[in-house]
Amino acid sequence: MRYYVTFACTLFGLALVLFNASGYDPHNIFLFMLSVPVWFVELFTDIHRVSAVAIYALTVASWAVIGYLCDRVIARDRAARQK
Repeated sequence: MRYYVTFACTLFGLALVLFNASGYDPHNIFLFMLSVPVWFVELFTDIHRVSAVAIYALTVASWAVIGYLCDRVIARDRAARQK
């Protein structure tokens, strides 16, 4: 199985985290829009009570999982076409 989408999504998550950590996202707009763990943290608690490193790690991991799930769907579709 090829993991191109997993790799691309992981790079996207890493770029999102680096963009936020660099200071170019001063109000955390992009992080709040595109980070799935931040959505859940905001539902249950204040974002300032959670470690930034944990949020960054969970953001990269969640984008990697999203990419992996997309790769699984692509592989299943390819297998179904070959039958």
